[in-house]
This record gives sequence, structure tokens and C-alpha cells, in this order.
Amino acid sequence: MKVLLTGSTGYIGRRLKKRLIEDKNVDLRLFVRDKKSLSLEITEDIEIVEGDSFDIEKLKIALKDIDTAYYLIHSLNKNNYQDLDKESAKKFIDIAQECGVKRVIYLGGLGVKNENTSKHLISRIETGEILSSSKEVQTVWIRAGVIIGSGSTSFEIIRNLTEKLPVMTTPKWVDTKAQPIAVYDVLDYLHQSLYLETQEDLIVDIGSEELSYKEMMLKTANVLGLKRFLIPIPFLSIGLSSYWLNLFTPVPFIVAKALIEGLKSEVVIQNDNALKYYPDIHPISYEASVQKAIDAIKNNQVLSRWSDNWGVVWDKEYQHEISDAIFIDRQIADLNGVDQANVFKSFTSIGGENGWFDYNFLWEIRGVIDKMIGGVGLQRGRRVSNELRVGDSLDFWKVADIKENERLLLLAQMKIPGTAWLELKIENNKLVQSAYFYPKGVFGRLYWYSLIPIHYLVFRNMIHNIMKNAKE
Repeated sequence: MKVLLTGSTGYIGRRLKKRLIEDKNVDLRLFVRDKKSLSLEITEDIEIVEGDSFDIEKLKIALKDIDTAYYLIHSLNKNNYQDLDKESAKKFIDIAQECGVKRVIYLGGLGVKNENTSKHLISRIETGEILSSSKEVQTVWIRAGVIIGSGSTSFEIIRNLTEKLPVMTTPKWVDTKAQPIAVYDVLDYLHQSLYLETQEDLIVDIGSEELSYKEMMLKTANVLGLKRFLIPIPFLSIGLSSYWLNLFTPVPFIVAKALIEGLKSEVVIQNDNALKYYPDIHPISYEASVQKAIDAIKNNQVLSRWSDNWGVVWDKEYQHEISDAIFIDRQIADLNGVDQANVFKSFTSIGGENGWFDYNFLWEIRGVIDKMIGGVGLQRGRRVSNELRVGDSLDFWKVADIKENERLLLLAQMKIPGTAWLELKIENNKLVQSAYFYPKGVFGRLYWYSLIPIHYLVFRNMIHNIMKNAKE
């Protein structure tokens, strides 16, 4: 079976990709924006097409000879995402029909259109309606609400709030009902959709038990062994709630706002097609899904995070390359016989719970400042403590390039007047650590000059401690 997977670098896409690779009946093709964002398990026998869903010629190449296509595309990072989502879905289904695709599998959100439905959910519903409009291509529309798994948006929010706030003042949306589902169960539904015998269009609502968000928080606290108290405050607006989430969780404001808007209406199952067409799948309980997520984090087994996508909301349209940098802070240290692999392992361990080798309080202050002005801060951390890949978030950086035992290049995603990179590379038996900066206007230059004393302390000590750690 020839299968196309879109969105393979996203949260669900990375996990589904692993399943499809392991399925011997599947001949997999990936449709990605950038090959570099793919993880290491990709082998030469997996076909890759670079492009996006707005490029008709690339779509034709991607969908040629495909039996089933997964549509896991969303444009939330753009202000006009509703229009873009509709355009993307229309082009995709038109080309899919032209290429003779038999089935499209789409993952959307639970919920119905009414006066309380958020713009975000309406966009997901409209996408499903467009994909289902073809009379020649079957659409299997899987609808999930709150997805619980290590690194998922919902779980990150609930876990961070529960861990950080013993007493929470909560808006009235915490009483809204939802039917959460473990990410593993979502993947089961998506995978088994390949083998459905029915040829009719399907809308399949999936979820476990019905819970309020308040109940989810309290159950999460129970799994974590914590005692938490929730005090309802009815006057917390969507805007204030969004800032609240932005401050105490890793999600940026625009994502928080979209999620909060969606909490006005219940997201519960509207049909029994999951039971009818997938009788072998029995979703696990909410508490069991939380426990599995926590275990994955503890064991460094987080396959994907919601922030994995190259198209996440804090990614900017950078117009400059590292070669354009005007200012450079460079530190060099001799390896002096230290194994190159150990040095690489040392500098790729930075960030997250591992810290930044020295002056961590300065990094934390910078992270708080970034959060206060609407940036990403340090709360994203790392996916796992012992591995990095292109596209991974690393505190307020993103991994732009990585070469085993040679190089790590980080692109800054904090709010700054310009573009910044941090590069660590091994060449000529030396560790070269370089901070690059392309300033935006006069303020950008003043910003760089103001940080010179801090750079002297931080970067000088960083390279020293990288080498010290590599020797141990």
C-alpha cells in the first residue's frame, strides 16, 4: 500500500511516521517543507518530497500513485490561518482526486459549529468539510479533543499548571466538559484507518471518559502525588486567561488564546463510529494516559513535542543567514587530547533541566524577561535530556543544524531586535564557540553593546565548563 504522510515533523506526525515505518504493508512517502527536519530513523528507502500544500506541482509529485494520504496540516502560526487552511485543503483534495488517491485520513478536533465555537475549531471543521467534499476520494475524518501524551499541548499545560501552582485561581472554563484521549489511542485510530473495509466517508469521534478541565487537573495532581486547590473566579477574560497560561506554561500567547477560545464549548463525542468501525480499540483512562506520559518523560522517551514543528507560532520569517551577522563573540578552546565525541556530547547537553553550565540565574532572568514581553522564555526546555535533532526546541533557541561529533547551530527565538545564532563546532582539534548577531536598526546595535559584559562572563565560562564536563 502506497501511503503519503503530511505533517511528519509535527507532534502527531512524528509518532505516526514511526508506526508507518514499522508497518511492513506500507510503502511510505513523506511530504515535508525541509528534509533537515526529519529525524534519524528515516532511511534511504523512504521517499521524501519537499514542498508545501500550496504548491500544486509539488502536490502532484507527492500524491502521484498514492493509495492513502494522511492530512495533518494546520496553519495556526499565521494570522489568516482560516483562509490558508481552506486553501490548503481545497488544493490537496483536488490534486488527490486528480491523482486517483482512494482515501484521505484527516485528524481534526471534536466539537460542532455554534455561536460559542472558536475560530480555531471552526477552521478545523471547515478543513474536514472541504476534504470530505470529493465524491471520488473517501475521507476518514478522525475527531479528537484533548490529546494527552508526553509533549502534547494539552498535557504540557495541565502538567505545568498542576506542578507550579498549589493554589490556582481558575476561570469558569475549567468546568467545561471534554473527552480526553491518550496519544497512543489516537495513533491506533489513525493507523487502523488504513485498513478500514468501508468505502463511505466517515466522521469518527474518539475519546475516553467525560471530564471537566478541573477534574483533569485534580486527577493529574493525584497521579503526580500532589495536593492542589482550585478557586473559581468568574471574571477572568479570555485575554487574561491567555496571559496566565503564557506565564505559567511553555505555550506562547497566540496558542494559549486559541486554546482558551475553544474552551467555551464542550468537546464531547457526537457519534458511535469509533465503536462501530474500530471495535478492537479500547481507549485507556485519563489517569492511565497521564501516567504513561510522565513515565515517557522520566525515561527520556519523548518521541515528539507540540513545539517540534518548523511552522510553530514563534518561528519568524528570518531574512538573514549566519553569514550576514555583523557582530560575533567567539571563544576557542584546545581539545588537548579530549575525545571529540565527549566534547560533542558535552555541548549538546545544554539547556532544559541540564542548564547552561554556568550563570544559570542570568539565563533564567533573560527567560523571565522574554516571557513578560510575549516571548517563549525558557519553559519549553528540551524534548529529552540526551538527544537533539534539527527542529527541536531548546529553551528559547531552536536547533537549526546538527552534525554528529562536529557541530550544533542554534537559532534564537527570544524577542530581540535582530537575529541571533549560537554555534558550537569542533575543527582543527579545537572547540569553537561563536555567538552571531544581525542587529535590526540602531536599537539592535545598542542591544548588542549593552550585553558585551554579560557575554564576557557567560560565554567565557560556558566554553570552559563544556571542556571540563567533557573530561569527566
